[in-house]
Amino acid sequence: MSSALPLLVMAHGWLLRGRLWQPLVRLLEPRWRCWTPDLPGYGQARRPQGLRPTLPAYGSWLATEASRRADGAPLVLIGHSLGGSVVLHASEQLGPQLCGVVLIGSGGGVYQRRPFLQLRRVGRLLALTQRDRRAARGLLINSTQRQAVADLPRRVSQLSVPSLWIAGSRDRVMQPLYVRHLAGFAPEHQVEVLQGAGHLPMRDQPGPLQQVLEPWLQRVASPRS
Repeated sequence: MSSALPLLVMAHGWLLRGRLWQPLVRLLEPRWRCWTPDLPGYGQARRPQGLRPTLPAYGSWLATEASRRADGAPLVLIGHSLGGSVVLHASEQLGPQLCGVVLIGSGGGVYQRRPFLQLRRVGRLLALTQRDRRAARGLLINSTQRQAVADLPRRVSQLSVPSLWIAGSRDRVMQPLYVRHLAGFAPEHQVEVLQGAGHLPMRDQPGPLQQVLEPWLQRVASPRS
């Protein structure tokens, strides 16, 4: 493992965009290098021709782009909500360059019905501002299909790096119960619950999130013997 600090790659959730991470990034920089892309078809990012709106395809895209950006440095992948599922798919393709995975408000597609329906209603409006509405809808549909959800525990169980799972105590979209459930399949994992946080702690509680995240980052960034 390189002695360089890892590049932190932050993948946003459904109908969101990379700039959502900025309150957290401001607390982490300049010590940590951060990359907060708009996923293809979201925000200002075009979806490359031929890139299907599926978790495996987006995972491959993220792994390729993250590795290129890191330029040989180690990587930590950080995913929020649906972005957590993208991160799990990307993690399988990075080999020894990957030194850790963080999942925030991500429990494997198990969403609470009423808040999730509210999110979808808002999503139909927000999708009008997306660069690629087909990508936004398709990625959500494909990620919440029974087969995709059932496959996540297997992927989590095959993680070869430490994982940190963060839930908000007031998250109505992804309750801590479901975050703990999926985290339990990981060989080496840590679960933290942010008191008073909802589904967007990087925006609403960046300070408490940074206090949980940074000590863990320091541990996984330490060279292993």
